Amino acid sequence: MISRRDFLQVSMASAALVGASGFGNWARLAAQQALTQDQLLEFDTFGNVSLIHVTDIHAQLKPIYFREPSINLGVGGNKGEVPHITGADFRARYGIADGSPSHYALSSGDFASLAKGYGRVGGLDRVATVINAIRADRPDALLLDGGDTWHGSYTCHHTEGQDMVNVMNALKPDAMTFHWEFTLGSERVNELVESLPYAALGQNIFDAEWDEPAELFKPYEWFERGGAKIAVIGQAFPYMPIANPGWMFPEYSFGIRDEHMQAMVDEVRAQGADLVVCLSHNGFDVDKAMAGKVTGIDVILSGHTHDALPEPVQVGQTFIIASGSNGKFVSRVDLDVRDGQMMGLRHKLIPIFSDVITPDAQIAQLIDAQRAPYESALREVIGQTESTLYRRGNFNGTWDDLICDALLSERDAQIAMSPGVRWGPSLVPGDDITREDLWNVTSMSYPNAYRTEMTGEFIKVILEDVADNIFNPDPYYQQGGDMVRIGGMAYAIDISKPQGSRISDMTLMSSGEAIDPSRTYTVAGWASVNEGTEGPPIWDVVENHIRKKGTVTVDETNNVKVTGL
Repeated sequence: MISRRDFLQVSMASAALVGASGFGNWARLAAQQALTQDQLLEFDTFGNVSLIHVTDIHAQLKPIYFREPSINLGVGGNKGEVPHITGADFRARYGIADGSPSHYALSSGDFASLAKGYGRVGGLDRVATVINAIRADRPDALLLDGGDTWHGSYTCHHTEGQDMVNVMNALKPDAMTFHWEFTLGSERVNELVESLPYAALGQNIFDAEWDEPAELFKPYEWFERGGAKIAVIGQAFPYMPIANPGWMFPEYSFGIRDEHMQAMVDEVRAQGADLVVCLSHNGFDVDKAMAGKVTGIDVILSGHTHDALPEPVQVGQTFIIASGSNGKFVSRVDLDVRDGQMMGLRHKLIPIFSDVITPDAQIAQLIDAQRAPYESALREVIGQTESTLYRRGNFNGTWDDLICDALLSERDAQIAMSPGVRWGPSLVPGDDITREDLWNVTSMSYPNAYRTEMTGEFIKVILEDVADNIFNPDPYYQQGGDMVRIGGMAYAIDISKPQGSRISDMTLMSSGEAIDPSRTYTVAGWASVNEGTEGPPIWDVVENHIRKKGTVTVDETNNVKVTGL
């Protein structure tokens, strides 16, 4: 008799041959921009269970531009593995034709020119249309939200997440997990979670005082679908108090807690689970590592690192699905679940081309109602850009270069630092820069732009610490995000070196002099996790800078020399 593992491997091999991921099909059909909604939604219904996955929406209610990274390096066992290949290598891996819609959706090359041809992506009214189409085909499909939903925009900040809660409630998810939501503060998070009409999950969200599972967040939820008993286990972002201000949610602790995850998997299996799904905000490499340690998970719906992959990645008998960010994609996963186990899988990563997909009228009206009180502020034009403004990339992004320039000039600093967060839509040359655009890349609940003094030695310590977070060979020591962006200074990094030895050749760009470890430098930055940080909010700093410039041009920086690839 064929084993389940062999069955799954044969199933996936067959799926690849016939294009059952659905990705290759629409890519070929739409090679000349002859893109239709029917093509994007086309799917050969499979099995008896459907999952719909969205994640890392970051409060983007309206269509946007979003450029994928040109550099996304992997280390250790993940070197050269997806999602750590980009550009032409990524397109070759998946057979993506240059200039095709799939090139535009999943790769960074020729972004500005392709954006003008294919238009914006996302918009939750378009996402709603896709969800409704899947539900029309599979009425009992599970909609699962991977978190980073109540954060990242002007309206989300000013409503403390209520705009996103209202719209997501209308989409009727079945469960969600969490990360940036906690930066609203635990009191507000608790208030919103208590109001949700669906499950708030996090097997790794614990009461900090008693080191016991937090009562408000269930470890898992049960669903009966297609005659199968399904357990969805939540995995919130593990590194909350490190990557974000712990003083905002002091009663909670997190961590990967893979031993507790194994206990939860064993518990639901003992209670008769036919299918175990992990709704995760670990980040892709951490999910791969966890899948190698925890047995019994059938599917991990991965979030946090914003990766968009057109095919699942298999680790043992676990399949990992990556569904991108900012409302740019929706994943559909159809499963054959029978005889108490998953016997086959079919998947499609659906790109939300906003000019192709018809908006859902009810959700569009609801979105406009959330935005109406703020519309004049959102639309106010601050300046224009002659450059593509984007954030993603391991070391630099033009949005952060612009933010660093603003910090240097407006805060009268020698060196500027901008956090390597991955959220934030893009703009293309010729676009107006509106207040909404600016807040899309700066909105957070600890925005103060500090000005302080640091020794050269301490600056190196910061860079080494962030580098180890990204390039430690053990994924469990990686917290997601990218290198802190630096303005006014250059440095070299050898990603193959051990902790504390990666950073060298630090140079002050204004003088060309080497950074002196014992000398003190004036440094401006923002998003400090320290309580009581003083300074103007970063959006005011950058707005003042852009208004003075009128039209901004941001050249690609070459202040970071990377070796050890």
